[in-house]
Amino acid sequence: MATPQRLSSSLSGLVSTVLEMAQLRLELLSIEAQEEVLRVGALLVYGAIAVTFLSLGVVLLAIFITVALWDTYRLLPLGIFTALFLLTGATALWLARGRVLSGTRLFSASIDELKQDRESLRAVKGERA
Repeated sequence: MATPQRLSSSLSGLVSTVLEMAQLRLELLSIEAQEEVLRVGALLVYGAIAVTFLSLGVVLLAIFITVALWDTYRLLPLGIFTALFLLTGATALWLARGRVLSGTRLFSASIDELKQDRESLRAVKGERA
């Protein structure tokens, strides 16, 4: 039969362990959130720069080709570039929609760790029963 002191000591150790695990998981969650914010911020900055300069380059190329062919073919390059720009924009929109619908698994490491903790506690509870 367990004495009240041993039971109290065991319960105190269990509470201490659970609190320590919770603290570690919250710290991991905080680190993952910071990493995700930095990743998304960098992605937005690089994406904006890339879109700006690529757009300028493509528009200037279209103007250059249109001016070069102005005397012989005026509408052909304009039609081709219009179709190309619309097709590229529609493709990018379709890909972005797919990314948004697929979502992200934010805090996946924290969720996995919490699942492992829960399974460990169930195993310990099963051994005592």
